[in-house]
Amino acid sequence: MDDTVMRAMAKWPNVPNAYGWLALDARGRWLLKGERIGNAGVVEFIGRNYAPDDRGRWFFQNGPQRVFVTLEIAPWIYALDHAGHLVTHTGRRADGPSEAFIDDAGHVLLRTDVGIGAITDRDLPRLAQCFVDAGGRTPDDTVLMQWLERFETEMWLTLGARTLPVGRVGGATLATRFGFVADPRPDPGEPEC
Repeated sequence: MDDTVMRAMAKWPNVPNAYGWLALDARGRWLLKGERIGNAGVVEFIGRNYAPDDRGRWFFQNGPQRVFVTLEIAPWIYALDHAGHLVTHTGRRADGPSEAFIDDAGHVLLRTDVGIGAITDRDLPRLAQCFVDAGGRTPDDTVLMQWLERFETEMWLTLGARTLPVGRVGGATLATRFGFVADPRPDPGEPEC
């Protein structure tokens, strides 16, 4: 966290939390009351001060106040940089993909050293070239689309030196399975902004 944030937390320790104001969309964009935040400095500040609490609720520490984040898919949105490395929506490099999944909406999700995240849809065409079938062949678009619809055969995802089997995960169970809260709400009686 930024030093200014730490100082504000010490100076004003009892500021009510904010809920329902900030969201992270499927492309890794921050939304304030549904409107995209376009100021690069603000986006970077949010990214530097983004973390989970011990209950799996993700928040942005805005000075002394926690602004809880509504997650469209997952706590992290991954993109592929020019060299094919995974990078989070906050600019942090994500290494060591250990699991790969497809949810029922077709999102590709990866567990990395950073945590669970979804690949932004902008990178799906590049990522499609990383799938391999049981014979080690890259499926053409038709085969890949049929597989996504039916999920009847085995498929793997090759990222760097790792080849991961691709599992299926239901969107409704995603948060529970990976230990995060997609839509944080205040506890009964909790003051909020």
